[in-house]
Amino acid sequence: MAAVGKFNRSNPAVKRILQEVKEMQSNPSPDFMALPLEEDIFEWQFAIMGPRDSEFEGGIYHGRIQLPSDYPFKPPSFMLLTPSGRFEIQKKICLSISNYHPEHWQPSWSVRTALVALIAFMPTNPGGALGSLDYKKEDRRALAIKSRETPPKFGSPERQRVIDEIHEQMLSKAPAVPQLLTNGSDEDTNKLTPPDVSGEDVSGEHADNSAEGANTSGSANTDLPKPDSESEVVENIVEAQSDVIPRDNVPRAVAVPQNPVVTIQKPKHDRLLTLAAFGLTLAIMALVIKKFFKINGLAGYIEGKF
Repeated sequence: MAAVGKFNRSNPAVKRILQEVKEMQSNPSPDFMALPLEEDIFEWQFAIMGPRDSEFEGGIYHGRIQLPSDYPFKPPSFMLLTPSGRFEIQKKICLSISNYHPEHWQPSWSVRTALVALIAFMPTNPGGALGSLDYKKEDRRALAIKSRETPPKFGSPERQRVIDEIHEQMLSKAPAVPQLLTNGSDEDTNKLTPPDVSGEDVSGEHADNSAEGANTSGSANTDLPKPDSESEVVENIVEAQSDVIPRDNVPRAVAVPQNPVVTIQKPKHDRLLTLAAFGLTLAIMALVIKKFFKINGLAGYIEGKF
């Protein structure tokens, strides 16, 4: 990051990105590695390990992340550079953590969160999502082995230098390719191949069903339960955080009052009593006035004698 001084450190996006770079360097993961370009810290190169107990195990998959200018308030875009049989290469992929679904993105998420989620997405059913592939497991295993041989070629010399550096470091700490991925026997193939789900209904573009081995290597993701969908993957990853993907379709119970208010109409005889009381009051007032005039010698006016 020799050229970091040329960026405006007061910019919120730059400040956040530099914080994430520092955090990634101080707390590296055995499952992935990511570095921004020196000339453009909004572009990152990364590599992830294939998740354990899947046809991707032992593979090293490179990709590119493009952060928006208003990061982290808008989600990044993702592009895979290494053939995997799960995602198309050099094409932006559609995931619930990508810029195709900004409604799901949370500013508290980071590049680290996105990479852990991407590893967890690998064994899930693509469900016809944009940029996804559905190769046979045998072909994916072959691509996983081939991915270790040489890093992909992409972009400018600076990009290629970062890609080569990441590949060398990932390869140095990568576990050996499991024998299960290399012997090609029918028994081993059956162990890796789940039941055919091609005829099952898929709800929505990203309704991915769980595949065996959704847990990935390393402390960051070994305890994740097998996901039923991309949204559930993200929820599992950020379970410890307060921000989760909202569930808009959860029915809410409507409270019903236990003691409803009943309005009772007054009977008609109550009204009659009210009128009678009013008339009696007028009569009493008339008697009081008459007595007042009589006491003061004015009774003749009232009786009509004058």
